[in-house]
Amino acid sequence: MNKRMKKERSEEMYQAILSLETVEECKKFFDDLCTVTELQAMEQRFQVAVLLRQGMIYNSILEKTGASSATISRVNRSLQHGADGYAIVFERMGIGEKEDT
Repeated sequence: MNKRMKKERSEEMYQAILSLETVEECKKFFDDLCTVTELQAMEQRFQVAVLLRQGMIYNSILEKTGASSATISRVNRSLQHGADGYAIVFERMGIGEKEDT
């Protein structure tokens, strides 16, 4: 077991997100919940994930998004070995791999 105990996650915030019905409601909630910098970082990571899914190479992603190579690598690691959250979203949004674009 990890030396540092992870704090138990509360489901309240995730239930709150699931209660939102429109993109506009989601934007308002996240605008209240997060700082501008946090939102920009999350939006950038999602954009990087989409581009990696589509087969774009690191240098092109860096150029297109401004993301650091560390961020691109971290997102790629999540895509390859994460909890499959990106995969669920990609499937539901119809974000395909390179041959689908």
